[in-house]
Amino acid sequence: MQGETSRAGLPTVFVRLAGCPLRCRWCDTSYSFQGGETVTLSSLLARIADYGVPTVCVTGGEPLAQKNSLPLLAALCDAGYSVSLETSGALDVSKVDPRVSRIVDIKPPESGEAARNRWENIAHLTPHDEIKFVLANRADYEWAREVLWSQKLDQISPILFSPVQGELSPAHLAEWILADRLPVRMQVQLHKILWGNAPGK
Repeated sequence: MQGETSRAGLPTVFVRLAGCPLRCRWCDTSYSFQGGETVTLSSLLARIADYGVPTVCVTGGEPLAQKNSLPLLAALCDAGYSVSLETSGALDVSKVDPRVSRIVDIKPPESGEAARNRWENIAHLTPHDEIKFVLANRADYEWAREVLWSQKLDQISPILFSPVQGELSPAHLAEWILADRLPVRMQVQLHKILWGNAPGK
């Protein structure tokens, strides 16, 4: 079940690629940093088809750190799937198949990885993509609000604001968004509400 983005609530096949060059302080998928299995593209497509679900999300780790992620994304689109890519925003998204909905993080200061934001990515985004901020506190929120207005992000793609679980109250984030009348979609992680923090959910 997709727990985030505008696709939240849709039955989804997740393809989680191993490896990530970032170490965000609140990462909830550190189990994906190593391990995994090597598979051929044809066998992976066959496994995805077995689920009989039209929506696929390629995620990580950082999927764009895998050199074969681009052919995988194109092949999924060719096969007729509705495809999204969840990426840290630290790597170039310009070569991703334009049929893919790119969900691009912008890392705030509390993540510990704000210096890794690849601001050049913004110029490649469209209304088909989404920009996500995961926020830990009021300072992160104010930073994200300034980036939103200064970069005119709401004129580029839908914007997602999400609280770090256990650090920022969703109610507080909602109140700030409403008070400032921000043109953003607030989200909580639906999959964690349903299944807790179990890996792979």
